Amino acid sequence: MHRSKRQRWFSSTWERLSNIGLSDVALWFRRRLPILEWAPKYNVRESLLPDTVSGLMLTVQQVTQGLAFAVMSSVHPVFGLYGSFFPPLIYAVFGMGRHLVTGTFAITSLISASAVERLVPPYSGNVSNSSLGPLGLSDYEMQRIGVAASVTFLGGIIQICLFVCNLGCATFLLSEPVVSSMTTGAATHVVTSQVKYLLGLKMPYISGPLGMFNIYIYILKNITNATVAAVIISIICLVVLVLVKELNQRYKSRIRMEIPIDLILIILTSLVCYFVNMEQGYDLEVVGHLPQGIPVPQAPPMDILSDILVEGFSVALVGYTVSIFLVYNSAKKFKYSVDENQELLANGLTNVIPSFLFCIPNAGAPARSFVLFSNGAKSQVACLISCVLILLVIYVIGPFLYWLPMSALACIIVVALKGMLIQFNDLKKYWNVDKVDWAIWICTYVFTICFAANIGLLFGVLFSIALGMLRLSRAKTLHLVHWDAEYNKMLEDLNSGFFQNVKIVSVGMPLLFLNVKKFHADMLKMNNKLTGNIVPKKTDLLLSPVSNGDSNGEPPTLQPQPQRSESYTLILDCSGITFYDYTGVTILTQMCLELKGQGTTVLLTGCSDSLVRALQYCGLESKNQTFLDSVNSALSSLHLQTSRTSNFEAIDSTSV
Repeated sequence: MHRSKRQRWFSSTWERLSNIGLSDVALWFRRRLPILEWAPKYNVRESLLPDTVSGLMLTVQQVTQGLAFAVMSSVHPVFGLYGSFFPPLIYAVFGMGRHLVTGTFAITSLISASAVERLVPPYSGNVSNSSLGPLGLSDYEMQRIGVAASVTFLGGIIQICLFVCNLGCATFLLSEPVVSSMTTGAATHVVTSQVKYLLGLKMPYISGPLGMFNIYIYILKNITNATVAAVIISIICLVVLVLVKELNQRYKSRIRMEIPIDLILIILTSLVCYFVNMEQGYDLEVVGHLPQGIPVPQAPPMDILSDILVEGFSVALVGYTVSIFLVYNSAKKFKYSVDENQELLANGLTNVIPSFLFCIPNAGAPARSFVLFSNGAKSQVACLISCVLILLVIYVIGPFLYWLPMSALACIIVVALKGMLIQFNDLKKYWNVDKVDWAIWICTYVFTICFAANIGLLFGVLFSIALGMLRLSRAKTLHLVHWDAEYNKMLEDLNSGFFQNVKIVSVGMPLLFLNVKKFHADMLKMNNKLTGNIVPKKTDLLLSPVSNGDSNGEPPTLQPQPQRSESYTLILDCSGITFYDYTGVTILTQMCLELKGQGTTVLLTGCSDSLVRALQYCGLESKNQTFLDSVNSALSSLHLQTSRTSNFEAIDSTSV
């Protein structure tokens, strides 16, 4: 019996597979491997040169930031080179962003560092300094990168699970002010983490709530211990970097290639440090020995996954948030489409696979993506060219970076964060457009710098949702439609005298439990105005808000009018009810029945089929209410009824 069931299952499965054509298989591969879509269309003559130039400029940033972010992640600098090499290779195959640069990222490095410092604290007694394997690194260093690789693996697995659940579309919860403030706050944390290198201070790892402020308190208390050589190098490098980058930006249209000031500074500071022997003579911290070659793949420790759940989720959510917004900007600028779910898969694979190759958590890097923008890159070929050059660094040039001062490296990182730090300018546009967004930005930034990027992102999302729900519950729900140019042409052929007792009201938003109370109050207020002593004065606007004034912010002018005892006809335009819930439909049904009991004829227009069925289910019978397609249809129906009534009255008077 079980065998027959198994045979039937296999036969049905084989039948379904046999019905799948080669075209369907090819389409699936193109969707999941975007490189198959853009690579055959790559124009070598037009795109290879700008991609090569961009790849050269990108390599400098990838190497320097890779080294710095590895140190920021509390692991050996060489692992930053691996994190700058493997993820871009994988993303070029699976990613859709043509100008997104994946690799080591400041925010994910800080998140990873919290797990590394917690599980493998400095100079703990349970580690030894014996070398291990071809890398020649101590067990202590290997344990630290093991924790970081586990965070990378877990973050990637979470992203792939989100892809399987098709949750890439959940980015609608991420508003621009939330992402802008979170990344700005994270950039502030990164700058803070580099201050100790700028000053040449040796200080313990400080984290936790208000950790950034505790870092500055420690620095102020120990400022006398700063290394003079590091301070001098930092000042010179910062001034040179800022000036040259500003000149590159200002004269971008006049020069064919930007001055590679980062590369020049790396070479010059390394030479000065080597010939002056600043490591020994001036106690200047340098990058140190970088092992050559690619390590043998090794699975990250799986027994600590339960201890790093917070960091894993943080890497998955924060990394994907930054990456998808960079892809959105690229797609918007260069006019191509993006599949959010595919980006989830690409980000997940760029974390899972490199975790077996000693890579720290990675994500889209804003500063390096801007390098591709500014140098006119056309595709991911620029990243692939950069990977070839990084491989050259890993095998050949790496040992020459021994003398690179950490202070010079910190200067390069700080200046590269300029694009994220100038997002403070966004406050001006948010203040002028929507002060609620301004408040969201400020609050999210404060939470980010006081706690961490993941806490700031979570707070920003929840805070923006809460404010959105509050605004939805207080927003105007009804608009009175006046006789304006839209209906003048129609009324020329109709007996407009009858339509003095016809009022058109538009429902301008969804009906949910959040706003039905406001809808009920607005409806009662509208009915009182239409049957009371005052009516709205006619304006040139088609829609005039009832509860909050007109579109210019001024309250509608009301004229006194004698009390009317006759009933009127209400045309309720429901085309604005794009969605609803049971509470909203119930209140709408109740209001229609109450108005009918008061002698008011209610016509509902623009209702979707599902809304009509819901209203009928809640007690609004079609024989008592008329559902029409549009306001014009309702007016025509009323005119037809009026004409018939007039004809009957004329016949009765003739017979008498």
